[in-house]
Amino acid sequence: QVQLVESGGGLVQAGGSLRLSCAASGRTFSTYHIAWFRQAPGQEREFVARINLSGYTYYGDSVKGRFTASRDNIRNTASLQMNSLKPEDTAIYYCAAGRSIIATFSAQAYDYWGQGTQVTVSS
Repeated sequence: QVQLVESGGGLVQAGGSLRLSCAASGRTFSTYHIAWFRQAPGQEREFVARINLSGYTYYGDSVKGRFTASRDNIRNTASLQMNSLKPEDTAIYYCAAGRSIIATFSAQAYDYWGQGTQVTVSS
């Protein structure tokens, strides 16, 4: 019911910033919770951020204080502002949508996924 497309990834130096966007199709966008996950080579998918359909946000410990999630239900978009980037943030970033209230920090809680966008942070 929802199709997601991420954009905004790229190569930045440590300490820099990037803003990722997630464009959604479908008029039911506002009924889904949106989450961001990332996956680095050889590692499991890591929870980054979640913004509930109500607008409340949650962040993984590794990004708390540096990343900010937001959403615009009128334009069917979600964003992830990433500041003070570190080399450890290098990964493919995905946005995801779901309605589950169970295990909401797990990738399995989300039914719809974008294709991912690469973020590379150099030292």
